[in-house]
Amino acid sequence: MTATELIESWITLLEAERDRLAHTGQDSLVMASYGRLVGTTGGLHLYEFVVPADASLRIDLPVSVIPADEADTTEGIVLRYTGKSLLVQLVDGLGSEVPSVTLVPDETGLVSTAVARLKEVLAKPDLYHLGPTERLAVLLQLPAGEVERFSSAASIFTTLWSDDRALRRQQLGNLATELIRANKRILLISPDHDACDEMVGTVGRTVKAGGLNYRTWITRYELPLASQAAGLELHELGFEAQMHQFYAKSQGDKASLKHKYDRFRELTPFLSRKEAKQKDLDEVRLLEWRLVTHMRELQVRMADAQKTLKDFENLPLFQRLALQAVGKNAESLTQYCALYQGQMDQLDKELDAAKARIQQLVPEAAVPRGNRAEFEELKEQIAKLGGTKKVRELLAAEENPNRQAFIQNRRLVAATPGRVASDPLFSRVRFDVLMVDDAPKIAAPSLLAAASLVRERIVVSGDLRDIAAAGRWAMPVAGTRTASQPAPLPIA
Repeated sequence: MTATELIESWITLLEAERDRLAHTGQDSLVMASYGRLVGTTGGLHLYEFVVPADASLRIDLPVSVIPADEADTTEGIVLRYTGKSLLVQLVDGLGSEVPSVTLVPDETGLVSTAVARLKEVLAKPDLYHLGPTERLAVLLQLPAGEVERFSSAASIFTTLWSDDRALRRQQLGNLATELIRANKRILLISPDHDACDEMVGTVGRTVKAGGLNYRTWITRYELPLASQAAGLELHELGFEAQMHQFYAKSQGDKASLKHKYDRFRELTPFLSRKEAKQKDLDEVRLLEWRLVTHMRELQVRMADAQKTLKDFENLPLFQRLALQAVGKNAESLTQYCALYQGQMDQLDKELDAAKARIQQLVPEAAVPRGNRAEFEELKEQIAKLGGTKKVRELLAAEENPNRQAFIQNRRLVAATPGRVASDPLFSRVRFDVLMVDDAPKIAAPSLLAAASLVRERIVVSGDLRDIAAAGRWAMPVAGTRTASQPAPLPIA
């Protein structure tokens, strides 16, 4: 069968399983006697619940958590189930300790989501790439004994078969480092969250040894269950932690920008008023200078008139006749002195008014030290951002975290196949390479859903002995599975 035909077959089986779950009511309630908060990262909370040993819960299964008082109901995802202990990732906190809660699993919804994703792959061939998936489809249909002969090292499909798990993971880490250097976007999937944590640690250590900043290029989707792996702090690689840190810095930058913009708006009218007062001060000072100049001219004239009047009787006859010819005699010189004195008295009044105005304007026009330089710096920064209109748009923009844009900036995204097949975020992002850790332990529908997201290459690793032991690739035959057997869900 081709990849399209294989996907259609699995869609048919999953739809039948969905109908069976809907009719038999497999989504039974699970009572947890105790719960505690393990950790909080960003907007997600990791809780551990104590559940009965007979509870049947899968990883990546969506659940609703209802407290005893039926208040603050929240949604979550099962990350680990170990018989009596259940780790659930919740979107809302329930406190540090929870006395008892009711867990409502939504297995039918998970199957429906997987069916919808596979149908979307077939319905939108322009958005999904089935080139590398064709080679994977051939592998999934081979009998367990013939898979070893299918080993491939081609550029579009590569297999890494070995019974040494550490060796396989180191080979994936080396390959991931090369692909990151080549600017390829990688989707790395592991069967469960514990294996995903270990794989992320191995890849991160290899990338770090290669001289690359692993915190920048690698992200672990969902909350890591382990604190460390391969000597690396996994909380630094968690998608939610990275995104929360990025948007916290963004919020800080926005608050800083708002403070600068508010300060700019405060200084703009303040300095504008100061400039108007300074302009008035300059005009009054100019008037004062003109009055003083005129006063000096009058003082010089009056001094000349008084000197001439004092020496008038002693002047030679011809000089007195010359002065009288231009209208200057003792009587007229006295009149000139009185005229000059009246003008100087008027100028004194005007100078007093000008000085009083100057004394009033000097403090009003004074700019505190540093305000002018601060304003010029703020003006330059706002101009670099595109002006005040652009800054207002930036401040008015909503701070809704864009998960798609953030995850597309990472070169390697590590996740479980269940999250890739059911999370709507993965339907909107595309990758260049798919790397599969312990592929025989992952259900065929999950592998097909993940493979449809890659454009160029698929790398499959695992132990050949697990293919027959796990039986995750074999399509169930109609009528051979009882109601108690697990459904072929697209999860590990």
